[in-house]
Amino acid sequence: MSKTYKIATIPGDGTGPEVVREAIKVLKTAASKSGFKLEFTEFDFGGKRYLKTGETLPDSAIDEFKKFDSMFLGAIGHPDVKPGILETGILLKIRFALDQYINLRPVKLYPNVETPLKDKGPEHIDFVVIRENTGGIYTGHGGATRVGTTEEIATQLMVYDRRTVDRCLKYAFELKKKRNARDPKYAAKPITLIHKRNVLTHCGDLWYRAFEEMGAKQYPQLKRDYNHVDAANMWFVKNPEWFDVAVTENLFGDIITDLGAMIQGGLGVASGGNPHASLNHGSQIGNDVAKHIISNDHIKPLRIFHHPHAGGINMGIIGFNVRKFPGGFIKSPFPEVKRVRQNIGFSAQGKLFVLVAFAAEIKGVPQTAFHSFTSVDGFLDRHFI
Repeated sequence: MSKTYKIATIPGDGTGPEVVREAIKVLKTAASKSGFKLEFTEFDFGGKRYLKTGETLPDSAIDEFKKFDSMFLGAIGHPDVKPGILETGILLKIRFALDQYINLRPVKLYPNVETPLKDKGPEHIDFVVIRENTGGIYTGHGGATRVGTTEEIATQLMVYDRRTVDRCLKYAFELKKKRNARDPKYAAKPITLIHKRNVLTHCGDLWYRAFEEMGAKQYPQLKRDYNHVDAANMWFVKNPEWFDVAVTENLFGDIITDLGAMIQGGLGVASGGNPHASLNHGSQIGNDVAKHIISNDHIKPLRIFHHPHAGGINMGIIGFNVRKFPGGFIKSPFPEVKRVRQNIGFSAQGKLFVLVAFAAEIKGVPQTAFHSFTSVDGFLDRHFI
C-alpha cells in the first residue's frame, strides 16, 4: 500500500499560483515514479482574498492546516495591500501558530553555478545557516505614539526566552554532529553562533551563555565559535570556507541568509524551509522524492520543505544540483531556459522553471506544460520576509 501525503497548498499572490501549479506537476511526476502519492488541497489566502473580504487568515484555517502532512506556499504580497498586513496576518501567523521555530537555509555552491565571489568555488561555499524563526523582533512587541507629529516615537522589541533559544541551539548542535560524522571537512570547522552581543547586551548575552553552556555540557566534542553579525557578513564574502553550521536569531538570520543565497548563485537557486515544526512530515516527503531523483546522473535535490515563510522571490521549495553538464549550468531542449538563467537570481519563476525544465528532460513531461515560464524579465517582488 503506497503512502499518501496530504499537502495544503496556498498559491497566494503574484507569480505564486503559476509557480505552484507548475511545481505540483513536477512533484506528482516524481511521486508516481517513487511509489507514493501526493494529495493537494488548495486554499485561497492572499492579497486578492484580503481585498475582497478584508480577511487575512482566520483561526479556523490553522486548525485545518494541522490536518495536513505538509504545506506548500507560493508567494504572499500584493501591491494594493499595505506592507505588513499580509506578512503578519498570513506568514507570521502560520509560523507562530504552528510553532515553526527552525528556518533551515543551506548555502552550497554547485559546479557550473556562478558565484559573485572572486576565486571561490564549490569547495569554499558549503555551509548551513539555522535561523530561529518564532522569536525576536518579529514577535510584534512594541508600538508607536504621537504618530504623525515631530515627536513621534516608535519601538520594536527583540524578545527571547531561554526555552526558545535552547531548542534552536539544540537543533543546530545536533545538525553539526551529523555533518561532522558525514564528512571530515565539516568536522574540521566549528559551529558558529552569530549575534551582536557587544551592543545587544541582554538578548545577545542570553544567546551566548546558552550556546556556551549547551556546547560545554552536551557537545564538548564540537568546536565552537562566535561572530558578531557585521563581521559574519564580511566573512561570508571574504572567507565562506570558514563556516559549516551557523546559528542565529530571527532578524539577523533573515538578513544573512539572503547574503548566503547570493554567494551560492542567487535567491533563485537557494533552498530553504521550516522542517522542524508541528507539521513535521515535509522532510520525509522530500526524502521520498529524492529516492527516485537522486539516482539520476543529471540532478540531485537539495530538499523539499513545507515553507510557509517563502516570499515572492525566495521560494525555497526545491534546489537542484546540476551535474555532468561541463558546458554550463543548463542543458535543455527549451530555448526559454537560457533566458531564465540570466534572471535566475531575481525570479522565483526562474528557479521553478529550471526545476521544471530538468524534470521535463528527465521525466518526459510535455514541454507545453511550461510555456508560462517564458516571461520573467525584471521580476522582483519586495513583499517577502
